[in-house]
Amino acid sequence: MDKELHLTEEHVSRVFRDVPEGDDAAHWGWTRLDEAGIAAKAQEILAQRPEGPIEVFAYGSLLWKPEFRPAASRPGRAIGWHRAFCIELTSWRGTPEAPGLMMALMPGGDCTALLQEIDEAEVVPALEALVRREMPFAELAESYAWIEVEADKGPVQALTFYAPPKGQDLRRDLSLDQTAAIIARACGHAGSNAEYLHRTVTALAAQGIHDANLWRLQQLVAAEIDALD
Repeated sequence: MDKELHLTEEHVSRVFRDVPEGDDAAHWGWTRLDEAGIAAKAQEILAQRPEGPIEVFAYGSLLWKPEFRPAASRPGRAIGWHRAFCIELTSWRGTPEAPGLMMALMPGGDCTALLQEIDEAEVVPALEALVRREMPFAELAESYAWIEVEADKGPVQALTFYAPPKGQDLRRDLSLDQTAAIIARACGHAGSNAEYLHRTVTALAAQGIHDANLWRLQQLVAAEIDALD
């Protein structure tokens, strides 16, 4: 099994382009939550918390850009879920002319990632920061879930996002080759789609976590970028 990282920083820099930031709310016709709405959503999530510390199941960008300083981190395996680049992005890491793809958790298979524990003293600001980042629009209000994750000391209920995505334009029709072609070409004001994938696999590798599907995908994306020259 090939565990080499073929997608490099050089690939990422080659596909970056400067894209001006637009108004996402107007772009999608969505309603952005104000601070009161963000606080209310955080309290809703908090009211559903299981016993014990709150742990976030970080499987994508939260691996390399958490919104809080984890009190502890450990590997966890979500059985019945798998990573999928299935949410089409016409902003952020894509444009209407060259849409990108964001990861979500979709039913089936399993997914190994990190459980990030929130310090009890930081629960409220951490949850508000997560809402502000992951679901800042009213239309994304249900884009979180508490899922069961197998960990070293037994199963835990962990907070995660887009498991599965709700109310989204999903691309369920894409082969791995088609997904790679899209990721290699998409870039938005937040950066390239290739950067998003590169940072995710690099963060997983640093934790000794290997996702065979992602590793094959990053290899294909590297080849696609090489072929663009």
